[in-house]
Amino acid sequence: MAAIPVPSASDPGNDVAIRKQSGFLYIARHGAGLNSVYLVSFHRLEGIGRATRPLAVEGAQGLLELLEHLGIDFKLAVVRGALEDILRLGSATIPQLLLSEEQLAQNGMVPSNVEPTL
Repeated sequence: MAAIPVPSASDPGNDVAIRKQSGFLYIARHGAGLNSVYLVSFHRLEGIGRATRPLAVEGAQGLLELLEHLGIDFKLAVVRGALEDILRLGSATIPQLLLSEEQLAQNGMVPSNVEPTL
């Protein structure tokens, strides 16, 4: 069996893997129907633990496009379940994500200046 190479932190070509943050997306729906607004924020599980500033997205199509740009896999049961929860309950989380600062910044999700409260 061939071994799969594991990227190391000291590898200079591994800049993207180093900057990926483990966390989850929190999505909350405000309003109903075509006028719904979705607030989306990424919460880091490691490091400084700050969430991104909530990003307002208009309509379900806008939400799906944002998730697609972030690289969310719609084939996963947890993602489909979260989308169902948003429609039924108004909010949900998509757990176990690895996103880089560049991915978040490209989609307008910038870090919040507010310290997390416990």
